[in-house]
Amino acid sequence: MKVNQDVLDRTVNQCRDRKVLLPTFAQMRDPGLVPDKVKDRLKQVGLWDVDPINLFRISWKNEPTEKGGLYNNGNYVVFPPEMTGVDATIIGIVGKYFPTGAHKVGAAYGCLAPRLVTGEFDTTQNKAVWPSTGNYCRGGAFDSALLGCDAVAILPEEMSKERFDWLNGICSEVIATPGCESNVKEIYDKCWEIRNTRPECVIFNQFEEFGNPTWHYHVTGSIIQEVFETLGDDKRLAGYVSATGSAGTIAAGDYLRTLHPGVRVVATEALQCPTLYQFGFGGHRIEGIGDKHVPWVHNVRNTDMISAIDDEQCMSLLRLFNEPAGQEYLKSTLPGELVDQLPLLGISCICNLAAAIKTAQHYDMNGKDVIFTCLTDSSELYGSRLAELTEERGAYTRDQAIADRARYLDGIVTDHVRELNYADRKALHNFKYFTWVEQQGRTIEELNELWDPDFWTKTFAQVDEWDTLIEGFNQQTGVLDLL
Repeated sequence: MKVNQDVLDRTVNQCRDRKVLLPTFAQMRDPGLVPDKVKDRLKQVGLWDVDPINLFRISWKNEPTEKGGLYNNGNYVVFPPEMTGVDATIIGIVGKYFPTGAHKVGAAYGCLAPRLVTGEFDTTQNKAVWPSTGNYCRGGAFDSALLGCDAVAILPEEMSKERFDWLNGICSEVIATPGCESNVKEIYDKCWEIRNTRPECVIFNQFEEFGNPTWHYHVTGSIIQEVFETLGDDKRLAGYVSATGSAGTIAAGDYLRTLHPGVRVVATEALQCPTLYQFGFGGHRIEGIGDKHVPWVHNVRNTDMISAIDDEQCMSLLRLFNEPAGQEYLKSTLPGELVDQLPLLGISCICNLAAAIKTAQHYDMNGKDVIFTCLTDSSELYGSRLAELTEERGAYTRDQAIADRARYLDGIVTDHVRELNYADRKALHNFKYFTWVEQQGRTIEELNELWDPDFWTKTFAQVDEWDTLIEGFNQQTGVLDLL
């Protein structure tokens, strides 16, 4: 990796002044490697505080407390057969306890850190541009604020009010592009406009930045494996389900396959925008996923099945899991502790859960099988959506809760799934051409390289070099000694 020393020197000085210490990928996987001085500082800081020390909370292992928490062995929800109706155990790892309340703060760091330690991004002169259809721009804005540099967030105008309210308080600029969550082309157009007219801006496009899937490969993949190892020798890691927005999170499946060759990696998307399912398009309400194209960083050769989920199913289950009448009804049939955890699921997480149930059904999984998925954010980020549904449909009642569970949970079947053979995967790979070569300036040679499994092995192996550079960067700033 080439290093721009002049820029690097300026960034080192700014990070020294702001007392910014960068975590390594190894520390994000295993917080036991975090220095005691850092842990002492974390005890004094809130989970969402704009404090540089919170870079060390970019981990799946934060204690679930608002202030002063350290680390645990991971937060997760077990969805038992009495809820899912399948014999397989479904487990969702919880993203709510990342700073910003969503796991995308990690993907953003995975894109930003390599640029920092090589001098490709100048914190004293550049603005970081974070194009997103969901939580990624929030994560990038947070990381930028900790570094003391300006952030520009780009996201569709129809995203939730909570996202815009928070972004307006932390970004130097928030750009709302036309359309809903699936209108990513409009975001790309805005990126090209910025690229051509504002040289101070550096664009961190999660859909093509390999730091995004690389972070998930190492950090998300490893926590899933650790949780699985606690379940006993009689279990089999049979499935991994991930909704695809930027296709970063699904890269944890690449890691899991190195340990469990038989694992089924399942991508899920909105039925109303079935791009992977049937090369389709459309608008939908499952925020953060399904953007009418195949992301450059999606290793589709490692995807076994596509599951398309109706967005109405997700919105109705959002009410069932969060409204008092829904929770009261569920507690009459399910353990109260489980029901109390259901608000940990945001809208795309509910999509993941439904797809995991379909996966167990489709592959005839039994009690030995375990399916993992990611609960990327929580219902806390969708309070305005619940209010909109109440205004539109009226107060939520027990009768509606009974109907929603029967139709949208107990009634899940294996419709709208597509198991991929070799030709299917190659077709999805080739479909990248129309976005990335024709529109975004990539070459056919680069596209063909993505089909080579060795490309991904080498890409994911970069973290060792990145960690060496991060450690050297921290030595130059001397911040650890200043804590």
